[in-house]
Amino acid sequence: MSGQSLLAPGEITPVRSVPGRIRRPEYVGKPAPAPYTGPEVQDSDTVERMRIAGRIAAQAMEEAAKHIVPGVTTDELDRIAHEFMVDHGAYPSTLGYRGFPKSLCTSLNEVICHGIPDSTVLRDGDIVNLDVTAYIDGVHGDNNATYLCGDVDEESRLLVERTRESLNRAIKAVRPGRQINVIGRVIESYAKRFGYGVVRDFTGHGINSSFHSGLIIPHYDSPHATTVMQPGMTFTIEPMLTLGTHDYDMWDDGWTVVTKDRKRTAQFEHTLVVTETGADILTLP
Repeated sequence: MSGQSLLAPGEITPVRSVPGRIRRPEYVGKPAPAPYTGPEVQDSDTVERMRIAGRIAAQAMEEAAKHIVPGVTTDELDRIAHEFMVDHGAYPSTLGYRGFPKSLCTSLNEVICHGIPDSTVLRDGDIVNLDVTAYIDGVHGDNNATYLCGDVDEESRLLVERTRESLNRAIKAVRPGRQINVIGRVIESYAKRFGYGVVRDFTGHGINSSFHSGLIIPHYDSPHATTVMQPGMTFTIEPMLTLGTHDYDMWDDGWTVVTKDRKRTAQFEHTLVVTETGADILTLP
């Protein structure tokens, strides 16, 4: 594995502005979102609006990813994604969510999730996760992916490749009538082939007009995830695999989650809707 030094918090720039014409999620300016009380199964109109939100999120992520090179700051990646979403009439869902100060999450190397973009400079050999969610026309679309920065060591490259494959396999396991835990069973069984840890305390989630509806999608084989999938259900799958333990520590910022052994971790995510025969990915560029 790469012998690079561990990450440390950088300087966070001021909150970026969003034009007043762009509709905000209800939680902006509040300590927490209102509890979601609606259905997990969405009508076709909601799904099509989510497809638009998902496309914008995917395109914003792609645009930011073009700039993942040594020497660029994670704050610059945030600026690029922020401006893309705003230019397309969308609000960056993470901005102001429970006080999160930025428009996407940037999680490098040992950071499992929720890294805050700041003055941190990307280094040759880093792996960089971008997590982008867009809100438009009353709904969210959420996706993330892990990218290679420069010349990345083989162990890290394989972790990234296999984490992407674990998501692909999980999506193929989605079928109406199956329990949610089939998703985690597929991910965990695949990850175990390579001795990877599977993060347990951060999961996929229901998503619609709510950023996080309350539906939980574990990435391990949980006996408690017995909810039966139905056509029209919308949720994310976002496995986080590690080169070591799935245990974690959290930085003092209350957001940045790092592996307890500080070994590297990768993640991929799509928002999808359950169909009559499987799953339809809503976060395609």
